[in-house]
Amino acid sequence: MLRSVSDLDDIQYYGKKVLVRVDFNVSIDNGLVTEDYRIRSAIPTIEYLVKRGAKVILASHLGRPKYRNHNNSLAPVAVRLKEILNRKVDFINDCIGTEVHTKIEKLNYGSILLLENLRYYSEEQNNDPEFCKSISSLADIYVNDAFSTSHRKHASTYGAVKNFDIRLSGFSLIKEIEYLSMIRYNPRKPFTLVIGGSKIKDKIGALENLLPKADKLLIGGGAAYTFLKAKGFKIGNSLFDEEHFDWVKSALSSFGEKILLPLDHIVSSEENSFSTVSGDIPDGMCGFDIGNETSRIYSSEIGGNGFGTIFWNGPMGMFEVGQFAGGTMDVAKSMALAFWRGAMTLVGGGDTIAALKKSGVSESEVTHLSTGGGATLRFLAGDKMPGIEALEQVN
Repeated sequence: MLRSVSDLDDIQYYGKKVLVRVDFNVSIDNGLVTEDYRIRSAIPTIEYLVKRGAKVILASHLGRPKYRNHNNSLAPVAVRLKEILNRKVDFINDCIGTEVHTKIEKLNYGSILLLENLRYYSEEQNNDPEFCKSISSLADIYVNDAFSTSHRKHASTYGAVKNFDIRLSGFSLIKEIEYLSMIRYNPRKPFTLVIGGSKIKDKIGALENLLPKADKLLIGGGAAYTFLKAKGFKIGNSLFDEEHFDWVKSALSSFGEKILLPLDHIVSSEENSFSTVSGDIPDGMCGFDIGNETSRIYSSEIGGNGFGTIFWNGPMGMFEVGQFAGGTMDVAKSMALAFWRGAMTLVGGGDTIAALKKSGVSESEVTHLSTGGGATLRFLAGDKMPGIEALEQVN
């Protein structure tokens, strides 16, 4: 049973050092945060602790740095967090060591300190026991509010957690589990899956778990071409996943009546030219988006879902490029329409959230945006979530 931060008496936070594992792995360009959804998702937990007089110590990773460098520093995140909260946010350019301890001891009650990138230390990803001790020595209470990293057995999400007597879930993590558990176990019918992106392998576990419950599966993006080839269509030079071809054929055999595939495609053989083809994709051509007819059908299926549930993961094409963005933009807008008509709409994955933003659909026009990409799919697949299991374990 998970305990939330709200399950502890307020007095237990006063003057205590609380380490909050957040996911501030956000996009930064020229020293400025360009997408702050993950930062804003952690605000309810941060403010709850601040108002109860805790010393709030925030820990996160950013990117996959091989060495310490300014491009992966969390310093710009501290600036953006300060702007959002409209209050002081301290930052220190390390996450362990004497200077960090000294800084924490000098914090006033109700203060916030953001530590530097955990992944500047390889020991974080290796779940190194000594690094775990260093992390856990910083605080009295541990809070995990980073669902998107909870599928990893890293020091800050797993090893260090075991050293705390009090381990709690933040509001964002609890919210993620509640919504994704609904999809995983008891989605409101009709249940529609919208799956895109380039890779099939990352989604197989989730699909195996969800397809029996789903009424429809709409497939776009690079993932669609392996399905189309399994049905005998020519796919030209489009993405093809030979390794998981047998799984795709099996899925079509078992659930073919539920699966909708693109009827037409936006294709190109070179960067600056594109055209629409129906059915087979000619040799030498590559599919980069679903075509207008497919987009119309998918939008109708999504927008007409009624009072059911829709889960969308993965764009319909290379939406970053204007001529290949149409299908993804149409799906995003139809998700908003379904929401306003009463459907439960859930969106997961960083690219999908970016596509939603590009389409002009606001966060208030979907039921839930999952901060997790891989973590969301792993949870829906029923895989172990070490970061969540660590919260449940008792010393």
